[in-house]
Amino acid sequence: MKTIDEMLNLDLLTPDQHHQINAWIARANSPEEILQMPAPLWQAVERASEVMGIDADLTRPPALDAGGAN
Repeated sequence: MKTIDEMLNLDLLTPDQHHQINAWIARANSPEEILQMPAPLWQAVERASEVMGIDADLTRPPALDAGGAN
């Protein structure tokens, strides 16, 4: 959960939120179970993701020179 750890290190999540999110993910047996995370935790992740620009990174088209192909 590198991204969650980074959110904590950037003070975008509280230590308690970080702990609860990590615990939820560790208990989940599937992506569907992760999606059932309580709303306050999802909202914390969404706010942190927005500040970090994660959504923008995921929706940006790949660069034509990605991978260093020449």
